[in-house]
Amino acid sequence: MQNQTNLDKLNDKISQILQSYNSLKEENKSFRTELITLKAENQAKDAEIEKLIEANLMKDLEIEEIVEKIESILE
Repeated sequence: MQNQTNLDKLNDKISQILQSYNSLKEENKSFRTELITLKAENQAKDAEIEKLIEANLMKDLEIEEIVEKIESILE
């Protein structure tokens, strides 16, 4: 009878370990999905920032050209 009790205890422990493993596996899958989503969002934001920086540089060039034209008129 003692062996059966020990076997039952062992079976219970293994079941608990498998349950924890499966739970952690699902949590890990969820984290991976979230990480992929956040990386994609980060790339999109980086692309938008790059686009805005380029637009800002173009506006700066336009302003410089306008200033040069005004200066040439005032001379």
